[in-house]
Amino acid sequence: MGGRWIEGDFAFVRLAKAESLSANLARPYDIIFTQRGTLGQVSLVPQGQFQKYLLSQSQMKLTVDREKADPLFLYYLFRTPQQQEYIRQHAIQTGVPHTNLGILRDTPLPLPPLSEQHAIAQILGTLDDKIELNRRMSETLETMARALFKSWFVDFDPVRAKAQGRDPGLQKPIAELFPDSFEDSELREIPKGWSFGSVDAEFDLTMGQSPPGESYNEVGEGVPFYQGRTDFGVRFPTRRMYCTAPTRFANAGDTLISVRAPVGDINMATENCAIGRGVAAARHKTGSRSYSHQFMRSIHEVFARFEAEGTVFGSIGKTGFHAIPCVMPPRDLVLAFERCLSPIDDRIEVNERESRTLVALRDTLLPKLISGELRVKHLEPFIQEAI
Repeated sequence: MGGRWIEGDFAFVRLAKAESLSANLARPYDIIFTQRGTLGQVSLVPQGQFQKYLLSQSQMKLTVDREKADPLFLYYLFRTPQQQEYIRQHAIQTGVPHTNLGILRDTPLPLPPLSEQHAIAQILGTLDDKIELNRRMSETLETMARALFKSWFVDFDPVRAKAQGRDPGLQKPIAELFPDSFEDSELREIPKGWSFGSVDAEFDLTMGQSPPGESYNEVGEGVPFYQGRTDFGVRFPTRRMYCTAPTRFANAGDTLISVRAPVGDINMATENCAIGRGVAAARHKTGSRSYSHQFMRSIHEVFARFEAEGTVFGSIGKTGFHAIPCVMPPRDLVLAFERCLSPIDDRIEVNERESRTLVALRDTLLPKLISGELRVKHLEPFIQEAI
């Protein structure tokens, strides 16, 4: 339940079974809350593919009387710091922290007139819609990038096409960089003229190192400091910690790899930063950020083996990382791939920066609009300019 709408992979139950659990059914625009564990999570049931959803035992729902309140407004209201704090303060702390329907029903809610609720929901929803659009666009671009890498450097589609006398479907200068036959190597058949080597031969690798503990801070002193999965996002890390005495660095555009518990999560640095012992930074020796990123994503099965082999937790050291085998395509082809992918990576990064700005704007406006400190009519031109 991380976004505005509930989404993800759904399990299905027989209709007769679902109807027997009618009290646990949620419908479009019901508001769903976590009941135990991570309290304060809230999402809306979407209007779309399904008209009924069965809640788990760790969830509860609020069905809104839409003549009195706007469900989207209430969703945003429950996300304000004040309402989140109320949920935490009134949780039952025995065992795993949890709440219940009685506590939810007694929650005081400041409700402005319905017209004002609609207006506030529209403003905040517009920002969320743009954030979601950016996410979907980046997801599509990422899929395209992975597909191109797989086609060129894993499946060798252009080589197979030329070997069979077919047009590889590429611009002539790029098509000419691919051979028209294969040859055997140590581990597998590879395009003729390519070679088989190791990560050490293809990439510059920096293993992170933990600076002195007293140099860490969360107030922005020093340089951004990334320690591992805790800091990783879908594609880019999020600033959480800073360091005044860094010892190991990554550059903007480097691929960041989680090397300890778990092994193999991948991000890309958007700025020069420090890296702790849970992170490594890699860059292909041509300087190609796009090839580096896609290659590290492509060897997830190799990383998974290191994760599984740990006696206490998974890890990979410098020696093991360097020894990972890999196909070594010609440098000119790697650079051609970079020219094709660089605009895509640029667009994904622009989307990320724009979305982070919009998230910050939304989170700043949310409590001010709910409290009445700001009025919608003063914000509409500004919001249109922002998106």
